[in-house]
Amino acid sequence: MTHVSAMADIPSAQRARPSRSPSAIFLRRVLTSWQGAFGVTVLVVIATLGLLAPWISPYSPLDINPDAFMEPPSAAHWFGTDEIGRDVLSRVLYGASVSLEVVVLAVGIALAAGSLLGLISGWLGGAWDALIMRIMDAFLAFPLLVLALAIVAVLGPDLMNAMLAIAITKTPGFARLVRSEVLAMREIDYIKAAESVGVSNLRILLRHVWPNVSGNVIVYGSLSASQALITESALSFLGLGVQPPTPSWGYMVATGIQFYQSWWMSFFPGLAIFITVLAFNFLGDAVRDALDARLGGRRE
Repeated sequence: MTHVSAMADIPSAQRARPSRSPSAIFLRRVLTSWQGAFGVTVLVVIATLGLLAPWISPYSPLDINPDAFMEPPSAAHWFGTDEIGRDVLSRVLYGASVSLEVVVLAVGIALAAGSLLGLISGWLGGAWDALIMRIMDAFLAFPLLVLALAIVAVLGPDLMNAMLAIAITKTPGFARLVRSEVLAMREIDYIKAAESVGVSNLRILLRHVWPNVSGNVIVYGSLSASQALITESALSFLGLGVQPPTPSWGYMVATGIQFYQSWWMSFFPGLAIFITVLAFNFLGDAVRDALDARLGGRRE
């Protein structure tokens, strides 16, 4: 009777409200924070503009207009024109899809490869751990941009090679992060219990270890995206990334600096890089806060 009366005291709306899934709670936390809302909105807008560039750009990014060399922003060319008369706005719009494609693919490859190496290293230990970590340490011994430059110099200047170079430089960070998380997870009682009853290593890693590790990996991946964009822009700036005439923000900045009197040539692609990096950083902060159990508990 006591239980029935206690249930009766609970409002019917509260009893009927279904419990939300962890993924729904996570998304709500990200989108309700101002950092997450800003980051998601900006990235969605930039990605949409890049995808719709063939239809919304006023000119082709490759069209050369001999009568419009280095014209300042005007009604005909909102962002002005470059040194051979190409519309800067059109090239910025087309460059968005190129830059985001490199970032997403490079970080995705690094996340997959680094997570796999980290799982193997942290779980197997011994010689495998020593071998994998010494290789990762060798990559980490070089500054990120210097290592990327060396890889592209060996493979040759190309968009795919630049993407591969960025992925290689970011893989050690993911590997070391996942390894440290796995080493901590191995000491937890339920992991030891699963091992003692004969559960296979693959099942333990997939069902128990990886779900608890993936949160920090997602946070690191979102923060790495901004670094990947800066690296891609730097490689294009040095002529080792996207090759002309393909529009790239970094290459446009490099070209614009040569014509410093025409400030718009480097200002607008540089502004696009700045806003996109800022959005990735804010999104990474929001994802980190959403996955933090203490902050999440206070918000709930």
